[in-house]
Amino acid sequence: MTVENQDVLLEVEEEEEEEEDGEVVLEEVEQTIVPSYGTVPDQQKLHASEWAEFDQKPDSLFFNDGQRRIDFVLVYEDENKNENRKKSVNKKQMRKRRAYESNLISNGLQLEATRSVLDEKLIFVKVHAPWEVLCTYAEVMHIKLPLKPNDLKTRDSAFNWFSRLFRVDENIIKPEQEFFTAPFEKARLSDFYIQDKDIFFNPATRSRIVHFILSRVEYAVRDNVKKFGINKLLDSGIYKAAFPLHDSRFNHRSEDPNCPNERYLLYKEWAHPRSIYKLQPLDLVRKYYGEKTGIYFAWLGFYTQMLSVAAVVGLACFLYGYLTKDNCTWSQEVCDPNIGGNIIMCPQCDQECTYWNLTITCESSKKLCIFDSFGTLIFAVFMGVWVTLFLEFWKRRQAELEYEWDTVEFLEQEEHVRPEYEARCIHVVTNEITQQEEHVPYTACGKCVRMTFCISAVFFWILLIIASVIGIIVYRLSVFLVFSAKLPRHINGTEAIQKYLTPQAATSVTASIISFIIIMILNIIYEKVAIMITDFELPRTQTDYENSLTMKMFLFQFVNYYSSCFYIAFFKGKFVRFPGDPVYWLGKYRNEECDPGGCLLELTTQLTIIMGGKAIWNNIQEVLLPWVKNLIGRCCSAARSEKTIPRWEQDYHLQPVGKLGLFYEYLEMVIQFGFVTLFVASFPLAPLLALVNNLLEIRVDAWKITTQFRRMVPQKAQDIGAWQPIMQGIAILAVVTNAMIIAFTSDMIPRLVYYWSFSVPPYGDHISYTMKGYINNTLSVFNISDFKNESKPVPLPWFGNQTTCRYRDFRYPPGHQYQYEHNIYYWHVIAAKLSFIIVMECKRVGLCLPSYKYWRQCRLVLPALGFGHTPSALSPVSLPKHLPTARCLHVIYCVKFIVSYVIPDVSQKTKSKIKREKYLTQTLLHENHLKVVKKKMGKIADRIWKEADGTFRTKYD
Repeated sequence: MTVENQDVLLEVEEEEEEEEDGEVVLEEVEQTIVPSYGTVPDQQKLHASEWAEFDQKPDSLFFNDGQRRIDFVLVYEDENKNENRKKSVNKKQMRKRRAYESNLISNGLQLEATRSVLDEKLIFVKVHAPWEVLCTYAEVMHIKLPLKPNDLKTRDSAFNWFSRLFRVDENIIKPEQEFFTAPFEKARLSDFYIQDKDIFFNPATRSRIVHFILSRVEYAVRDNVKKFGINKLLDSGIYKAAFPLHDSRFNHRSEDPNCPNERYLLYKEWAHPRSIYKLQPLDLVRKYYGEKTGIYFAWLGFYTQMLSVAAVVGLACFLYGYLTKDNCTWSQEVCDPNIGGNIIMCPQCDQECTYWNLTITCESSKKLCIFDSFGTLIFAVFMGVWVTLFLEFWKRRQAELEYEWDTVEFLEQEEHVRPEYEARCIHVVTNEITQQEEHVPYTACGKCVRMTFCISAVFFWILLIIASVIGIIVYRLSVFLVFSAKLPRHINGTEAIQKYLTPQAATSVTASIISFIIIMILNIIYEKVAIMITDFELPRTQTDYENSLTMKMFLFQFVNYYSSCFYIAFFKGKFVRFPGDPVYWLGKYRNEECDPGGCLLELTTQLTIIMGGKAIWNNIQEVLLPWVKNLIGRCCSAARSEKTIPRWEQDYHLQPVGKLGLFYEYLEMVIQFGFVTLFVASFPLAPLLALVNNLLEIRVDAWKITTQFRRMVPQKAQDIGAWQPIMQGIAILAVVTNAMIIAFTSDMIPRLVYYWSFSVPPYGDHISYTMKGYINNTLSVFNISDFKNESKPVPLPWFGNQTTCRYRDFRYPPGHQYQYEHNIYYWHVIAAKLSFIIVMECKRVGLCLPSYKYWRQCRLVLPALGFGHTPSALSPVSLPKHLPTARCLHVIYCVKFIVSYVIPDVSQKTKSKIKREKYLTQTLLHENHLKVVKKKMGKIADRIWKEADGTFRTKYD
């Protein structure tokens, strides 16, 4: 400690006796306790950091002596030069900081302080962990370290020659040597593979150990409440930043010949746009950023590879629909002036709306033919199998990474309690297993109260989202009236824009945009609320914390993103009845209807806007904002180009990494996974859009963390955590939603029913199966004299002397014995739709319902459900014709479970490696020591035997 710092310390000590708040803080300092992890006893005198001037080596990663490596950097603002705060506050913070740094030194860490080159107020404290400290905490943290090089022979894949084209050149990034590993023990140091002490612990492991110490060292105890950890000091502003160092600049190699330049290599071979076609160097990512970051990029890369298959099939189905749209008979009838041109549709709202011509939906019907085709059914079946293959093969890949990256037994051995949890442990309870007393932060009653509060808060916010969805629905209903009054409802052939700007299309697009804006606003608010709720819940470990936050955030995001899609797919246009007796929302707004072609095209529009808007917004947040902030920071530091800046100060001016790390990256991708799987039956191009987005997302995320952010604190992770069961739940739900979209949102089943039953006798007039006459058959007739006075529209001049209009439903015409009740066509269609769903679910559990048996159940169940009159003409003979789709789709669940059973979660190759490692661990760490013990015991036994033999001989003689 220099003379200058001793003088400052003496001045502070004199002023402590004069101020009341100083007495309180002094009491805190005196009560400071060194954690039990350390080996150095408590000392009355505070230790201080070594002071050193910058040695003008900008790429140096060592203390000024060039020997001790910098493992972590702490940044604070010199309290003596801070004029923005009161002196008493500055002195209080100074004492806490000095107590904290003193305890760091007491725990064996070495500190060196250097003043900033650009800002004299800033001081950088460089932290170094000596060999003894690293060994001590490696054993405490159960870190697995090399025992012996891996001697198992690996077989090259048959596709190795092909994948080599996309790999990073091994001469640039050398492959990591594989080792068998075991949890470190100081007592068995000689059994570990130590060639050089300086590299035995790599920089990521060193930083992880130092961060573990920083998070648990105390700086004060007040009222029997411990205050400790770097996170609290950061939150209170005592320190401005804490981070490990990057090893070099991202765009230039280090001047230090011993520097591995891993950041530079990651940028050139991974984060640079020119590397978009290359496979990721995952081993180097894991080595530099830690297992948690490595497994995220491994999962994202694997997901993107699997998406390429789904994208090809989806594109093929889309092209099939596009190429066959001109042969779409029902669309031709809509656009035909002699058919669709003569069909006058009933108004879709009261008074403000008027009659309209069916041909106005000509363009939308052509687009609908692209998405609502037989290829959609094939693609829905394929995606049900694809999602299972993706999850099962990822489990295998994850098991390989768990072994290769030494995280197989991480959760059981290495994960420690969160510092925030430890700080609140004031209650004593008896452990049921060990029967020993332990400290917990709350009693059973307190835990119940916390859980009740958290669950109530989550449900409150979900209800708030549902309220916003209802608001969007009310907007749709009210704005549709305006568009219906303003936009023309009859095409005269001169205004081409009328073909596209229909009231339905205008309402759908504007509502989707507003829904997206509301989704983004609610996301920003709920992110903060979810973190507050999880902090109050106080999970024990970091994994528990992240899993709890994950479930809250995903539950919210699920409702937020997908609720509008669920409404369009399964509720819109389903409960409207007929023009003479419509259904009203809130007693005021008439329930909105779908186009004559159904709501499938509107669902496609909603998905396109939300997926596209979300991707653009996320890229702006991830790329543009950090880049602009760093650019502003560089512009503000005009002296940067004139002075030599040390490595630690360069990193300080980068953007800080959030507390949740890659949580939002996972959330973004899992939400996308939901869009790709849950509603893919309405939008087969979704996997292709997701593929393009993910190819960019990998490089954008890599570029962001490599160039724009400080280096992350390396963390262990065994797997992707709670995201795995979430995706499995989405996969199961996806089969149901896609089946229901085909059954209730698409018009595929009504078309199949018409083609197989109602186009030919006894219900149809055509000799052979055909789709001709489908439009006329599926639009019911309504007598305009049956309108109620409050909903009767004003006819326009072109309406003429028409006495009837048409509407989308299957009901008997006016004058029939059962007028305006559902006709026989409706019951055939509803039976086919329910068969489609029920047969699939029954097959899922192994039950097979014959068509005739199910038909009999339909005859009994449908009237009881309030569907009205069920004609006896619903023949069991005709029903099997409507079930080819159901008979095909039930295979999805069967294939899912077969694939899940056939594909093992851990490959035989990985199992062999794990068994080999356990064998070596047992041999090296146990049997070798047992042999030594036996050898020593043998010598002792021989000596005892000789002495005993000598004694006996003496007596005998």
